[in-house]
Amino acid sequence: MEVSKKIQSAYEVAKKARENAHAVYSNFFVGSAIGIKGSDEIYPGCNVENISYGATICAERNSILSAVARNGKIELDYVVVVCDTDPVTVPCALCLQVISEFAKPDLPIYLGDLEGIKKELKFSDLLPAPFDTLDC
Repeated sequence: MEVSKKIQSAYEVAKKARENAHAVYSNFFVGSAIGIKGSDEIYPGCNVENISYGATICAERNSILSAVARNGKIELDYVVVVCDTDPVTVPCALCLQVISEFAKPDLPIYLGDLEGIKKELKFSDLLPAPFDTLDC
């Protein structure tokens, strides 16, 4: 799939971050990279597992939390996820809910494997009805 230089760079960051994943229990290595509006910086993330599975953090949330820690309020520009799967893997429901805090429905989410980006979806394709303040 053809992507912009910006997304190709983010893919490379995510692929490299995947190599740092701590996936000793599942052996499922994930890398991610996000961009935020108003910045050219790419925020990498990888999954970090814990023997207490509830304490595990996914790559996508790792990227987002890093960006928030550095910048405060953010709006996502894109999300890239890289796994060694066929077909490519989408973010889990927990990650999608966290993404919903910082994204508009048309946020592009790029899914890749170790060869490149294979698919682009909109956030709303993956989570059309996120839990939000309207649900409280």
